[in-house]
Amino acid sequence: MSLEIDIHVKQSVLCVRLSGELDHHAAESLRHEVNQYLEKTNVKHLMLNLEELSFMDSSGLGVVLGRYKQIKQLGGEMVICGISPSVKRLFDMSGLFKIIRSEPSEQLALQKLGVAS
Repeated sequence: MSLEIDIHVKQSVLCVRLSGELDHHAAESLRHEVNQYLEKTNVKHLMLNLEELSFMDSSGLGVVLGRYKQIKQLGGEMVICGISPSVKRLFDMSGLFKIIRSEPSEQLALQKLGVAS
Protein backbone atom coordinates (compact mmCIF):
# COMPACT_ATOMS: atom_id res chain seq x y z
CA MET A 1 0.00 0.00 0.00
CA SER A 2 1.32 3.42 -0.87
CA LEU A 3 1.07 6.75 0.90
CA GLU A 4 -1.63 9.27 0.03
CA ILE A 5 -0.94 12.87 0.99
CA ASP A 6 -3.69 15.48 1.30
CA ILE A 7 -2.44 19.00 2.01
CA HIS A 8 -4.41 22.20 2.43
CA VAL A 9 -3.97 25.51 4.25
CA LYS A 10 -6.46 26.70 6.85
CA GLN A 11 -5.63 30.23 8.00
CA SER A 12 -2.08 30.00 9.39
CA VAL A 13 -2.01 26.18 9.60
CA LEU A 14 -0.66 23.74 7.03
CA CYS A 15 -2.99 20.73 7.36
CA VAL A 16 -1.49 17.44 6.23
CA ARG A 17 -3.56 14.25 6.18
CA LEU A 18 -1.76 10.98 5.55
CA SER A 19 -3.25 7.62 4.66
CA GLY A 20 -1.54 4.36 3.86
CA GLU A 21 2.08 3.60 4.73
CA LEU A 22 4.85 6.06 5.48
CA ASP A 23 8.06 4.13 4.86
CA HIS A 24 11.43 4.94 3.33
CA HIS A 25 9.89 4.87 -0.18
CA ALA A 26 7.26 7.51 0.67
CA ALA A 27 9.27 9.63 3.12
CA GLU A 28 11.09 11.66 0.46
CA SER A 29 7.92 12.59 -1.42
CA LEU A 30 6.24 13.70 1.83
CA ARG A 31 9.30 15.76 2.76
CA HIS A 32 9.33 17.37 -0.69
CA GLU A 33 5.60 18.20 -0.75
CA VAL A 34 5.52 19.70 2.75
CA ASN A 35 8.68 21.72 2.06
CA GLN A 36 7.10 23.16 -1.10
CA TYR A 37 4.08 24.36 0.88
CA LEU A 38 6.25 25.80 3.65
CA GLU A 39 8.27 27.75 1.07
CA LYS A 40 5.37 29.15 -0.95
CA THR A 41 2.76 29.86 1.73
CA ASN A 42 2.65 32.01 4.84
CA VAL A 43 1.79 29.22 7.28
CA LYS A 44 3.08 29.29 10.82
CA HIS A 45 1.83 25.98 12.22
CA LEU A 46 1.62 22.37 11.05
CA MET A 47 -1.18 19.93 11.81
CA LEU A 48 -0.45 16.32 10.92
CA ASN A 49 -3.49 14.00 10.82
CA LEU A 50 -2.38 10.36 11.05
CA GLU A 51 -5.82 8.83 11.51
CA GLU A 52 -5.62 6.84 8.25
CA LEU A 53 -1.90 6.01 8.51
CA SER A 54 -1.56 2.26 8.92
CA PHE A 55 2.25 2.02 9.10
CA MET A 56 5.26 4.22 9.79
CA ASP A 57 8.94 3.35 10.06
CA SER A 58 11.98 5.31 11.22
CA SER A 59 12.16 7.16 7.89
CA GLY A 60 8.70 8.56 8.60
CA LEU A 61 9.80 9.61 12.08
CA GLY A 62 12.73 11.41 10.49
CA VAL A 63 10.42 13.36 8.18
CA VAL A 64 8.13 14.30 11.08
CA LEU A 65 11.06 15.45 13.22
CA GLY A 66 12.52 17.46 10.34
CA ARG A 67 9.22 19.27 9.72
CA TYR A 68 8.91 19.91 13.46
CA LYS A 69 12.29 21.65 13.41
CA GLN A 70 11.28 23.72 10.37
CA ILE A 71 8.04 24.88 12.02
CA LYS A 72 9.88 25.72 15.25
CA GLN A 73 12.30 27.91 13.25
CA LEU A 74 9.27 29.77 11.90
CA GLY A 75 8.12 30.36 15.47
CA GLY A 76 5.19 27.98 15.08
CA GLU A 77 3.88 24.80 16.61
CA MET A 78 3.26 21.30 15.31
CA VAL A 79 0.32 19.17 16.45
CA ILE A 80 -0.31 15.53 15.55
CA CYS A 81 -3.84 14.17 15.71
CA GLY A 82 -5.85 11.00 15.16
CA ILE A 83 -2.87 8.71 15.68
CA SER A 84 -3.43 4.95 15.42
CA PRO A 85 -2.25 2.64 18.23
CA SER A 86 0.62 1.11 16.21
CA VAL A 87 1.96 4.48 15.07
CA LYS A 88 1.41 5.92 18.57
CA ARG A 89 3.63 3.17 19.99
CA LEU A 90 6.41 4.21 17.59
CA PHE A 91 6.07 7.85 18.69
CA ASP A 92 6.12 6.78 22.36
CA MET A 93 9.28 4.71 21.89
CA SER A 94 11.03 7.50 19.98
CA GLY A 95 10.21 10.14 22.59
CA LEU A 96 8.63 12.48 20.01
CA PHE A 97 5.59 13.06 22.24
CA LYS A 98 7.92 14.88 24.64
CA ILE A 99 8.29 17.67 22.06
CA ILE A 100 5.25 17.33 19.77
CA ARG A 101 1.71 17.78 21.07
CA SER A 102 -0.89 15.12 20.26
CA GLU A 103 -4.65 15.65 20.12
CA PRO A 104 -7.37 13.02 19.62
CA SER A 105 -9.08 14.82 16.71
CA GLU A 106 -8.33 17.26 13.89
CA GLN A 107 -10.88 19.71 15.29
CA LEU A 108 -9.12 19.82 18.68
CA ALA A 109 -5.72 20.12 17.02
CA LEU A 110 -6.88 23.10 14.97
CA GLN A 111 -8.42 24.72 18.06
CA LYS A 112 -5.09 24.35 19.91
CA LEU A 113 -3.42 26.12 16.98
CA GLY A 114 -5.90 28.99 17.17
CA VAL A 115 -8.09 28.05 14.21
CA ALA A 116 -11.84 27.89 14.78
CA SER A 117 -13.31 25.11 12.67
